Amino acid sequence: MRKKTEILYGIHPVSEALKARKRNFFELYIAKDKISKRLHKVVEAAEALNVPIKKVETAKLEKMTAGNHHQGIGAAVTPYPLAGIADIVDIAGSANANCFLLLLDNVIDPHNLGALARTALCVGIDGIVIPKDRSALPTPAVSRASAGALEHVKIVCVTNMVNTIKALKKKGLWIVGLDSAADRSIFLDDLTGSIGIVIGGEEKGIRPLVKKQCDVLVSIPQIGLINSLNASVAGGVVMYEAFRQRSLRK
Repeated sequence: MRKKTEILYGIHPVSEALKARKRNFFELYIAKDKISKRLHKVVEAAEALNVPIKKVETAKLEKMTAGNHHQGIGAAVTPYPLAGIADIVDIAGSANANCFLLLLDNVIDPHNLGALARTALCVGIDGIVIPKDRSALPTPAVSRASAGALEHVKIVCVTNMVNTIKALKKKGLWIVGLDSAADRSIFLDDLTGSIGIVIGGEEKGIRPLVKKQCDVLVSIPQIGLINSLNASVAGGVVMYEAFRQRSLRK
């Protein structure tokens, strides 16, 4: 009996999933009228892994992917393989850890999760922690928004973010919350060492109970008429500031 499946779509998500080899591929679907060099490379990668390939009508592919953003390709795959909380706690507690985690507190927009995952991969994040409820989950839409980066990052879904932060703090992580009202600037705070950066949701930011668990709250200095950045842009700024500082310490 086939395992539970979902339809991954888009050239980058399918290509990166084939490279990452975290999912099982059951079938690859190619639109009959969308053959291109880029698609041909993905087909070759699938053939090398003995993935069955089917050519289908574009209308059928649109129905399978619930839209027209498939770029002529889709794949029946197992759902995104979530990591366990023990995986990141073990990373944090290892002898020579210089752990770098991203904790997302109620980021509900799939596009924001995808963009954050893409940046996280670029800066070498060890893992992304999200709550099981009131959060975007790692769906095919998120993989598409991440340009396939989701397929390479480690994501953990937790029942209780507060308890997770407490466990990480016991392992020596310094928890940094991003809060637009904070007086301390990300450019003046130390973001080296083992840290967990907390990014809040699109409307209300970090929840009060989660905020209380942060060791420090920092903000991104801004000028102009608009006083806030969306979750993915703000997260990208703070992750790259941490990356800059950490690169200088090596």
